[in-house]
This record gives sequence, C-alpha cells and structure tokens, in this order.
Amino acid sequence: MQTELQIKIRDHTKVPPRSPHEILGGFVILARAIDKCRAEIAGRAGEYEFNCELDRYLFDFKGTDAQAFKVNVSEGSTDDELVDFVKATGTQKTDQEIYEWSEEMKNMTYHGDEDDGDWFDGECHRLGLDPSKTTLFQMLDEDDKQLFQ
Repeated sequence: MQTELQIKIRDHTKVPPRSPHEILGGFVILARAIDKCRAEIAGRAGEYEFNCELDRYLFDFKGTDAQAFKVNVSEGSTDDELVDFVKATGTQKTDQEIYEWSEEMKNMTYHGDEDDGDWFDGECHRLGLDPSKTTLFQMLDEDDKQLFQ
C-alpha cells in the first residue's frame, strides 16, 4: 500500500478524472473510478461522484462491492493493486469476457433510451455533439474537456 504522497491524487476541481476509455487490467471505467474515489476521499472530488451509475456498470459486471473497493483505495492501493482487487472479487471473468464487456461499454449510448435518452440528448446538444452519433464515453470526455477549458 502507498501513501497519499506516493499516489497522485487528481484535484477534480482543477482537472478531470481519467477518461472512461482508459483501460486498466482490461477494464474500461476502472481508471476513472479510481481517480474519482481517491479525489472523494481527499475532499477534492469537485462535481464528480464516486460510485455513480457509470462506476456501477463496472462494479455490477464484476460483482465487486463499491465500499470494499473504497476501503482499498483509502488504504493507499496502487492502480495495479486495485486491478488485482477487482479481478479477485465478485464474479470471476475471463479476459475475453472482460474484453467483450469493455467493447460493449465503449459503444454504449443512451440516445433513444426510454429512461435516459432525453437527458443524454440534452447533454449532447449542450456540448455541441450529435446524440445519434455519440457514445456515452465520448459525451463524458467532451464534458470533461469543456468543464476545464
């Protein structure tokens, strides 16, 4: 386990978390979830929330308990240690299953979704994106970019 001085904690009032596209241990979303969790623990989360719907896609896919994950983060676990934790907890997944899930997540959109479509389309329009051609990850990346311009 590392101390806060040894692990870079992003101040999300000044910079966004890593992109949901970034892959750690084969998983999309994980790097972003780690950043948001570290920032929340340090009181530097800004507008970002750990264990939001996006993070729960990962935790639900793996069956990983978000609070147990947060405990590991608070104890100073490195990215590699957190990858190992996620892989070891919950439902065991093959590398192929993780790859397929990550690919599915990269292409996910809420456009046309009965519950979240209006929200997503509104966010895309606010950001100058075409909701019919935009994935959730693309929308989040653009939102991060515009938030910190």
